[in-house]
This record gives sequence, C-alpha cells and structure tokens, in this order.
Amino acid sequence: MLYKEVVENIYKELKNFRGEGKVADYIPALSKVNPDSYAISVCDLEGGEFSIGDSTTKFSIQSISKVFSLAMAISHFEEKIWERVGREPSGTAFNSLIQLEQERGIPRNPFINAGALVVTDMITQVFPKPKQAILNFVREISSQDDIYYDKEVAQSELEHSHRNIALANFMKSFGNIKNDVDTIIDIYCNQCSISMNTAELARSFLFLANGGVNPLSGRRVTGHRSAKRMNALLLTCGLYNESGDFAYRVGLPGKSGVGGGVVAIIPGKLSIAVWSPELNQNGNSYRGIATLEKFTTDIGISVF
Repeated sequence: MLYKEVVENIYKELKNFRGEGKVADYIPALSKVNPDSYAISVCDLEGGEFSIGDSTTKFSIQSISKVFSLAMAISHFEEKIWERVGREPSGTAFNSLIQLEQERGIPRNPFINAGALVVTDMITQVFPKPKQAILNFVREISSQDDIYYDKEVAQSELEHSHRNIALANFMKSFGNIKNDVDTIIDIYCNQCSISMNTAELARSFLFLANGGVNPLSGRRVTGHRSAKRMNALLLTCGLYNESGDFAYRVGLPGKSGVGGGVVAIIPGKLSIAVWSPELNQNGNSYRGIATLEKFTTDIGISVF
C-alpha cells in the first residue's frame, strides 16, 4: 500500500508519545482502558488495507457512532432532518445545554449530544427495533458480522447519563423529542457503546470517501449529495469545539469519540482510523489528532 511506509514511520515516532492526556472517566467503564493503547488503520478505495499497533483490539466508539445514525436518518428523512437539527458548529462542549434554550430546543448540529439524541429519536420513529437496526447497519457497512454493543459500557453510561437525560427532556419540552425520553436514552447509550477496532472503523467510513457507495459491497449507503454534505458537517462539527483547530491541523472531515477513536477520510481516496485513549481537554484523542496531522503533512494530501 502506498501509505504503509508513512504510517509505519508515524507509529514509530508517536508510539511513546504518552502522558499528555487523560482517559475518559466520567463513564466509569471507559476508565479501565489501557492508556498506552495505540492503533492506526488505513483503507483505500482500491481495496488496500494496512494496520499497525493494537488494531485488532475492540474499543467503545462512543460519538463516532453518531455518523452511522445520521446516515440512517438521512436515508429516510433526507432534507426534513434539518427541520429538527442545525448544521452549524456549536463552539461549546459536546454535552452543553447552553444554546438549547436560546435556540428553542433545536441543537446546533447532529454531532453534539443534543443533536445526536434528536437523530436517535428520528430513527426510533422509523425502525420498530432501532437497536438491532443500528447494529445491522454498522455490520453491513464494515462488512463485519461480529460487531456488538458493549453491555458493560452501555450500562455504565446509562447510570451516568444525567446530562443527556436533561438535554432530552429539555428538547422534549420544545416538542423536538417525540418518543419516550428513557427509551431514547437507552438506545443512545447502547449506540455509543458499539465496540469496534480501527480496521473495522476505517472500512465503515469508506462510503463517505466514495460518494455514498460502500466499495466493499457496491451498495449505496447515501446519495452522493448526502455524502458530500455529511463530509462538510464532519469537517466543521466533527470534533466539537476543536473542529476549527482540527481542520487547521489535519484538513480532513473527521469524527472523534471519548473512547479515544478518531476517523477521517480523504474523499476519492481513503479512510483512516486511529485509537489512542488519552484525551485532551476537549474530549478528543491527543495522540490521535497528532497522528492525523502528521499523516496529511507527510503524504501532502488534504481537502485543501
């Protein structure tokens, strides 16, 4: 693979780059993860794959799952989805309540927690068994049948979901949550607990690098326009209140999760997933962002 040597060099350079961040502990089950874990996987549209490090170890993808639920919702609701969730960067933390009252229960974008809860609510309106539907979707786009929810993480998240419950109830008071709040929170916590490794994550994002078509199966996941627009949202909103700095340093559409994963794509070329659990103050992988910054610098390719 063209990128193999670049990735190997980055891995060697950053393998001992530790101690700058902190593993997420506000969900107790996540605090058990080895902070030294580090993996990089690259998949290109020609079928090439390369992984290094702890790339077979599964971890909780957390907010990366919001990309999958958004793709599911867009395939059913299309433009109507934007009547209930915005498309602007939030400039605030992923679980902030600050903007919701001023903006009358309409979340800024689908990648902050409030926006993802609305998207989960929309999925629940369409699928009789939403938790199974989400799993089926992720399994299909990653071409991997053994992807499951991590029940320990899901339960831990449920027991510490006070902020998300507040967000959902607040939006329900404005009529922007249609289903029972406890049901939505349960689905959302399970969705975030999905356990994948970097190779599976990189494969699952290939449809966004390929105009909405999954190159692994040839099936269309979203329309070409929807894929383009999802990539735009990933670039402007995918890393919360660090999205601008990520665009500046990395220059790719990407999505992070507090489990330490970060996935990014180069349209028309590839997807790359990194896992390193130590997070910076914004809740994003410290070494993951450094890895992606070096990757686009060393290969000389970004969307800019």
